[in-house]
Amino acid sequence: MARDQLVVLNALDVAKTQWYHFTAIVIAGMGFFTDAYDLFCISLVTKLLGRIYYTKPGAPKPGTLPPNVAAAVNGVALCGTLAGQLFFGWLGDKLGRKKVYGITLILMVICSLASGLSFGSSANGTMATLCFFRFWLGFGIGGDYPLSATIMSEYANKKTRGAFIAAVFAMQGFGILAGGIVALIVSAAFDHRFKAPSYHENPAASLAPQADYIWRIILMFGAVPAALTFYWRMKMPETARYTALVAKNAKQAASDMSKVLNVEIEVEEEKVQRIAQEPANSFGLFSKEFAKRHGLHLLGTTSTWFLLDIAFYSQNLFQKDIFTAINWIPPAATMNAIHEVFQIAKAQTLIALCSTVPGYWFTVALIDHLGRFFIQMMGFFFMTVFMFAIAIPYHHWTLKPNRIGFVVMYSLTFFFANFGPNATTFVVPAEIFPARLRSTCHGISAAAGKAGAIIGAFGFLYAAQNTDPTKTDAGYPPGIGVKWSLIVLGIINFIGMLFTLLVPEAKGKSLEELSGENADENDGEKQAASARTASV
Repeated sequence: MARDQLVVLNALDVAKTQWYHFTAIVIAGMGFFTDAYDLFCISLVTKLLGRIYYTKPGAPKPGTLPPNVAAAVNGVALCGTLAGQLFFGWLGDKLGRKKVYGITLILMVICSLASGLSFGSSANGTMATLCFFRFWLGFGIGGDYPLSATIMSEYANKKTRGAFIAAVFAMQGFGILAGGIVALIVSAAFDHRFKAPSYHENPAASLAPQADYIWRIILMFGAVPAALTFYWRMKMPETARYTALVAKNAKQAASDMSKVLNVEIEVEEEKVQRIAQEPANSFGLFSKEFAKRHGLHLLGTTSTWFLLDIAFYSQNLFQKDIFTAINWIPPAATMNAIHEVFQIAKAQTLIALCSTVPGYWFTVALIDHLGRFFIQMMGFFFMTVFMFAIAIPYHHWTLKPNRIGFVVMYSLTFFFANFGPNATTFVVPAEIFPARLRSTCHGISAAAGKAGAIIGAFGFLYAAQNTDPTKTDAGYPPGIGVKWSLIVLGIINFIGMLFTLLVPEAKGKSLEELSGENADENDGEKQAASARTASV
């Protein structure tokens, strides 16, 4: 038998959708907008960095970042994000969601600005400075994942909770889109003002000295949306679930939520203390009891996010390479440095507009109707299908008459990543774990995802290289080629389907039902067993 829910938590569960829900989505979502902008804007400027800092006089092609430098520039923010997810996830359960929330934002603002001000006496020195600041930028971004998800899940009602958490994550799509738009505007303005011939016509003149400002402006712009939301983040009250169930302050929880919901809420001091003393509400992360109740859940959330991000980040970070391979972006030597940034930004913006952004909002609209399990399984399935459909007849898609078909297939892969596991892997860990471990477990799940992203970002720099040593990028050994890289990613997506079977369905249930926090001790076994796997 489940105990009666605390009045303050029940009030949140049954509350009608109202203004404070949308305020929370915007405040948490703007953090995610910034996260996505900062993480993905680097892929817009890596070709430019190669031209500015690594072009050799007299070379037939413009300079590119050496393999070790490219891996560091592309991947260092992901390493910082992984560390930040683990650290701030743990800290969010120790100090409270609100206290830690402001720290992550300040870190993001400072490091976004510092990234654009990177300096050095040599090319490698500048890149090292850039990598240093991008690591700490990633560290701040990492904290946003568990904190934003946990805050939104603890504020939401149980009827539309999935849509609200997914809406926060969907702001990532607008962040990716904004990165492309900012790069388009900046590069178009500079290209118009500082005319330059192509590299083929005049290698030295193709790189206008002012091009060095372009990548700095694009990176620094990430500080703007983060700074704009700082005041509102500090005004948000701590979540009632943290205040009541973790801090055990029934009076403060009732007071905060009375203001938020505009209703009188009874203070239940004795009930809060009684719940806190239950054995079911005192086990730790590394206990046998946690392993029994939530071990398979944590394996499910970490493994699916890990596998998803290998595919998702290898695609996102290396879109420009795939577009070049099918001749959608002209060869580097036929463009000047600034125009190349414009072409890469145009390609990424089109993909974001046509598939990335719509996919997120399909999830928001349907997650509380179809359920998390169905959307995740469906997304992995179609990602597998489309990845194989691109990879197996890969030569067919590289031919000029078939390029539009390639872009459609590639866009559908992205659409089902976002109307699928990219959104649900973020939502579910914020719902199924106990309040005192919720932020930590979300951080662990997200960090597993970033470990996958690092494999995608670092590994596919090498894997996607041509099998012919004469056709690889400068400094890279031969790889398995784009075709076989895509086949590997298809297999990874299929494995993701299998691990989805470990993830429970959270649709329509309160957080305490899912975590077992309002179950009697003798009911714990039954609750743990019933929630172990999803209903198919």
